[in-house]
This record gives sequence, structure tokens and C-alpha cells, in this order.
Amino acid sequence: MTIRWVWAFIDCPATQFGKCAEFWTAVTGTTLSAKRGEHDEFVTLLPASGTPSLKMQSVPHSPRIHLDLDVEDVPAAVEHAVKLGATKVFEHPDYTVLRSPHGMIFCLTPAGTAGDFAPVVIGPAGDRSRLDQVCLDIGPSAHADEVRFWSELTGWRWTPGSLPEFSRLTPEPALPIKMLLQRLNEDRPTTAHPDLACTDIDATATWHEKLGARRVSRGSHWIVMADPAGQSYCLTGRDPA
Repeated sequence: MTIRWVWAFIDCPATQFGKCAEFWTAVTGTTLSAKRGEHDEFVTLLPASGTPSLKMQSVPHSPRIHLDLDVEDVPAAVEHAVKLGATKVFEHPDYTVLRSPHGMIFCLTPAGTAGDFAPVVIGPAGDRSRLDQVCLDIGPSAHADEVRFWSELTGWRWTPGSLPEFSRLTPEPALPIKMLLQRLNEDRPTTAHPDLACTDIDATATWHEKLGARRVSRGSHWIVMADPAGQSYCLTGRDPA
């Protein structure tokens, strides 16, 4: 299975969708596409140039992040994922929703047109940022199996992180979203959150707070934030170029 493009998908409660859409378009330098779907629930976040890699969905449940993986042959990719331990959740004529062995929702979707990355976003203080990573939050008892699953599913290169609880799956340079794998201290279903690479995490955090986010905690080189709907995300001290 070859992944042709990767989408970070922000699932936002319907009651807070408008506020969240304003927030995420502002911090990613994008505008909303026309709504689509049976209930007008889907939008794409369109950059001023380059190929989009972010989408949003209005949902009836609490906020979450999932991945869409564009592939050439969806049925074959679904069969491959199931053999590796995934479970089918929903089959649509154009895509399939699945769950990883320990609970992470993702979709296998037909490959579209790939292209250049969207430009880096420049904040009011001159700080630069880019949403370029999705971090999977994995319980300790599920960690080895989830790492195995995502490594085999994507075929991406696995490397250990700078801290023992982190490792990374790095795609081909032409793909816009990387994956970070985090081992938690408690067992719970696998979930995910987006990470933004930032030149100045404090300046970016201050800007995001003015747009409706809040600071949650601070790590050694990152700040945990929550968007207006309560979805966690991280501002990390990495090069957004």
C-alpha cells in the first residue's frame, strides 16, 4: 500500500463548529471551502497556495482528530489494514472508515492530486508555524501493537524520539503530515492530537489565546493547548519550513 497524500481531519462538535472553523482557519492561514456531504458536514481548509492537507467535519460527539490516507486502491488497502488488525467501522462508496487495533479512527480514501505544501503561517509577532504532524496518544499496554500496526500500514521509517516515550514515523518528503507516537502513562483507547511546528512557541501560544485557545500545560520544548471546543493540540519547537 502506497500512501499518496495525508490529511489531518478535525472533528468538531456541531454546536461549536463555527467558532472552531474561525480559529483553525486563522492559525493555519486558510479559508473554508464550500460545505459538502449529506448534511453539509465537511469542509476543506484551503491555503492561499499549495495543496490543502487539513479538513474539518461537524460531528454529534466530542472533538477528536483522525487521519485520512489517500491510496490508489481503497478496497485493497482496506484488506491490508484489516489483516494487520484494523476493524472496519463504516463503508462508503468512496472511502472506508476504520479503527486501529486499539481505537484510533482513520479513513482510507481515494488518491487525488498531490502537490506543494501550503505556506508557513506568520503570526502577529513574526513567529512562524505550520501544522505538520499528528501525534498518536497510546496507552502503555497497547503501545507496541499500535507502533507495529502503524509502521506496517504506512511503510514509513520508524525512528526513536529524543525522549523515551516518543517515536516517529517519517513519510516520504512529498507528504505533508508526519506521525509522532507517544506512550502515555495510563491505558485508554488510542487517540490523536495535531502538532504545530513553531519558531517561537510562546509567541504563537499568545496569538492563539487571543483567537480563543487556552494553555493547558508546558513540556520541555512544547506547550499543550486546547482549541475553542477543547481539542488538545501542541505547539512544538521545531522548524516549520
